[in-house]
Amino acid sequence: MGQNPAGEVGVERLKAALERRLGGRARDLRVLVRGGGLVLQGHTSTYYAKQLAQEVVMEAGGMTVLANEIEVGPVLRPYVDGGA
Repeated sequence: MGQNPAGEVGVERLKAALERRLGGRARDLRVLVRGGGLVLQGHTSTYYAKQLAQEVVMEAGGMTVLANEIEVGPVLRPYVDGGA
């Protein structure tokens, strides 16, 4: 018996698909199941990446995206001190 997209395994599979397609163009991506559909959250630097995230989830998830709440703006990377 397979998992449906609303199951935890399905959501993790969708998040993995998003990471593969978006690479470093997005951060803190979340896929939430609400009322029979999906809600996307996170941050990306372009509207293209926001739209691509929605397309990836719609193709892979087989569920309706109720809301794309991914915020567009600078995607800041955590500071890593490489000094001595």
